[in-house]
Amino acid sequence: MTRALQQKIHVGCRQLGLDGDARRALQLVETGKASMKDMDGADLLKVIKRLKKDGFKTSSKGITKKHKAATRPDLRLIHVLWTKLGETGALRDPSRAGLNKFIRARFGNTWSSVPADVDMLRQWPQIDAVIQALKCWGDRAGIDFDWSEHRS
Repeated sequence: MTRALQQKIHVGCRQLGLDGDARRALQLVETGKASMKDMDGADLLKVIKRLKKDGFKTSSKGITKKHKAATRPDLRLIHVLWTKLGETGALRDPSRAGLNKFIRARFGNTWSSVPADVDMLRQWPQIDAVIQALKCWGDRAGIDFDWSEHRS
């Protein structure tokens, strides 16, 4: 049963676009243990419960590979900036997982905790820091984030 629960966690992380580092961070937050080898069945179920809370669907019906748009406009802006950087070739990994890796690499040492996924950000200073970092990256790459065409 433990192996089946571990497999379910891996499936859930793939579905949510979480890589190994993000999975271990989530496990550490939920159980105090970064490795599944150290967990018992109750710990594994806690991780699965958290994955379900974050949007993991355990049945194959109705699952789409595309993530829903973030509910908050400031988080959607992060995705828009990341997509624009990816479209211009400024990124090695323009995927959602790449964005999550960027956030962990850039802010992991300065924030007390880094969420497993960008859409889990809730604190405005953290969200603003990501937005400003992406804008600065765009400036260095010579990308013109022209917002005038998006205004009504």
